[in-house]
Amino acid sequence: MKPTNMQPRIELRSETKLIGNRLRMSITANRTKELWQNFMPKRTEIKSSIDSKFYSIEVYDDTGYFENFNPNKEYEKWAAIEVKDFHFVPKGMETIKIPKGLYAVFLYKGKASDGFEIYQYIYGEWIPNSDYAIDNRPHFALMGEKYKNEDPNSEEELWIPIKKKQGTYNN
Repeated sequence: MKPTNMQPRIELRSETKLIGNRLRMSITANRTKELWQNFMPKRTEIKSSIDSKFYSIEVYDDTGYFENFNPNKEYEKWAAIEVKDFHFVPKGMETIKIPKGLYAVFLYKGKASDGFEIYQYIYGEWIPNSDYAIDNRPHFALMGEKYKNEDPNSEEELWIPIKKKQGTYNN
């Protein structure tokens, strides 16, 4: 499926509680592999997980990250699992809450390393031509049973936080 044919579903998501690990990184100094290699062996220590899905979360300092894109600009990346509560947080892990909000949800099919095409489409075409702007909340990929990393048949959902652009109304 070509990214230009993709239309997202728009979804209001309730607050989500997660436990995991985080690292600061940039596109040019990408530490994603290191993050997941540290998280995966310890994931079973999380006792209040809701399901077996993994969250790859990006927290940007502000929405200007996308307007003035610089591949050297850092952001925070998380490897995490959704939980019912924060009563027990394993040693060396942290908590994060994704606030309630509106999201554009894109289904991505393909190898993880080819994902740049869909992100170019989302931020370069879909957002500018939609009734939405990026909201300053965490972005995340939700990886379930169909996620297979570098397999061309892999599937994941990309959740982009959005808000109505000024001057647009619901009809």
